[in-house]
Amino acid sequence: MSPSHPTELSGYAEKLIRGRRATRAFRPDPVPEQTLRAVFALAGAAPSSSNTQPWQVEVVSGSLRDRLADALQAAHAERRTTVDFPYHEDMYSIAQQRRRAAFGTALYGALGIGRNDHAARAAFDAESLRFYGAPHIAFLFTAGGAGARLAADVGIYTQTLLLAMTAYGLASCPQGLLSFYADTVRGELGVDRGKLLVGISFGYADESAPVNHITTDRAALDATTTFRC
Repeated sequence: MSPSHPTELSGYAEKLIRGRRATRAFRPDPVPEQTLRAVFALAGAAPSSSNTQPWQVEVVSGSLRDRLADALQAAHAERRTTVDFPYHEDMYSIAQQRRRAAFGTALYGALGIGRNDHAARAAFDAESLRFYGAPHIAFLFTAGGAGARLAADVGIYTQTLLLAMTAYGLASCPQGLLSFYADTVRGELGVDRGKLLVGISFGYADESAPVNHITTDRAALDATTTFRC
């Protein structure tokens, strides 16, 4: 089909994908169980290599959510990091570092935190381990090893889940920092399997919070995509 003739769903897809954004201030209102089950059932339609579906999802709410937040903050204060997937600051290219810096300027600017106010930035990071006030968190594990191929499939599931949440009117924020305390998460949840890839805080956005109105640019198509023939 010619690209000048979009399908019936094109407009909905544009609205859904471009409308999704990371939310960093939530209302405490819980999501109804029926909605939770519908969202995660829809996310389960995500593709995976040979239909292996190598994800294990733990959805945390209520008093367990509060205990986990306390445990994460304690681990953070004591620098007890346990990372299942390697992370290094130098893994980013120069262009990626520029994008990170631009985002950081926008984020901390919306929070009223100065560029050199390292104490305030550290305090914000520590407070983010309370999930930005979200009533629910989904922890996404690879059900198996920590290899890149399994992680790629869980990454596909992650995006499908984020879009499913958006379609059902839920706000979300993937938090890489949560994965820095994998043993703490496993211990609090009583989980002894899988490798933690990411945690997603979700619920209903606090639309009055300035931090939820940050806009981020995307790289030009030609900067990331090459069409060959």
